[in-house]
Amino acid sequence: MAKLLRIHPDNPQPRLIAEVVQALQEGAVIIYPTDTVYSFGCDLRKQKAIEYIARLKGLKPEKADFSIIFDDLSRLSEFTRSVDNPTYKLLRRALPGPYTFILEASNAIPRYFKHNKKTVGIRIPDHTIPRTIVRELGFPIIASSVHDDEDDIQEYFTDPELIYERYKNDVDYVIDGGIGQLFASTVIDLTGGQPEVIREGIGTLDIL
Repeated sequence: MAKLLRIHPDNPQPRLIAEVVQALQEGAVIIYPTDTVYSFGCDLRKQKAIEYIARLKGLKPEKADFSIIFDDLSRLSEFTRSVDNPTYKLLRRALPGPYTFILEASNAIPRYFKHNKKTVGIRIPDHTIPRTIVRELGFPIIASSVHDDEDDIQEYFTDPELIYERYKNDVDYVIDGGIGQLFASTVIDLTGGQPEVIREGIGTLDIL
């Protein structure tokens, strides 16, 4: 059964963050808050955990299109191909924030996802808990919204205690960082000549 951890959203308790980090290093699957909806996550290096999250969401692992959570832009070049100066300025302007940016994947991405991904979604949420987890882990974690885009919005998507009741037998940890948002991130594809809005979510388009 999952463990419910109540972590302060602005000042995460180091002891609890350390517990989550150790669990992730051991292959745990967690549910954690972001600046948008709650998300499933695991250490990007843990292939079995990635495949498990895909199955949990009813997806074939080779078809799953998970995003990656960073704590800042410093490690971006390890996972994406080099970006031009206007693209980098856009990322700096928007992040941290409620955006998912689709970029061309580096050669490292197929190794982690075990399929030939040409692009990857990257996120730096404006939320202290996931960024602290990533920083202490020293490696990105994956992000996959607890709800599907096609689902009707339900209260259990925003209330961590209700999320826990629903998924306590499916994951290792549920992190309670307070009530989540009802809407997902804004998704912007930066792999073409001009930014293309794939999904309009919480993030405004005035960054473009």
